[in-house]
Amino acid sequence: MDERILRLNIAGQPIEWLHWQDAVCLYARDLVAWSLGGPVRKVVGGYARCSGVRSQITLPAIIACGGSRIARYRQIPPLTNRALFARDDYLCLYCGKAFTYGLLSRDHVHPISRGGKDIWRNVVTACKRCNQRKSNNLLQDIDMELLALPFCPNIAEYLALINSDRIRGDQMEFLRPQFSENRAWH
Repeated sequence: MDERILRLNIAGQPIEWLHWQDAVCLYARDLVAWSLGGPVRKVVGGYARCSGVRSQITLPAIIACGGSRIARYRQIPPLTNRALFARDDYLCLYCGKAFTYGLLSRDHVHPISRGGKDIWRNVVTACKRCNQRKSNNLLQDIDMELLALPFCPNIAEYLALINSDRIRGDQMEFLRPQFSENRAWH
């Protein structure tokens, strides 16, 4: 399993998931200010010429980075189908049935053809059948209802959504208190 390391900014706000190689580079450039969580991976390097000692580093599950090029904290996470479908728990928000990724689509509650935007608060997960049935209609014009209102996840929720199959307990424990009240997380 390719576990990821949760990267925070110096203030402790979640930024992104890192591969272990990227985390090693941040340590080598002395940009890691502090860390949390248990060990994810032990990395062994080469031998020092003078001492003959082999370099090694144990990477923690969570690192906070400082330095002159600190990653900016994002307020609105990018909208992707993977994150959207995870937000809606792989359920069609019209018929309520669960589907696999390939059988779902993104539906614009207020259609783009009618001035709607491709933003978190205007999109829901829909099965292809319901999406085709709704077409470019407004909900008040047809006999369809939403089972839940769309919302924009905060960055902590977004990071949990896009890495849900690989997230560690200590990483979830760090992220969970930052989740909004918009959703009951299991």
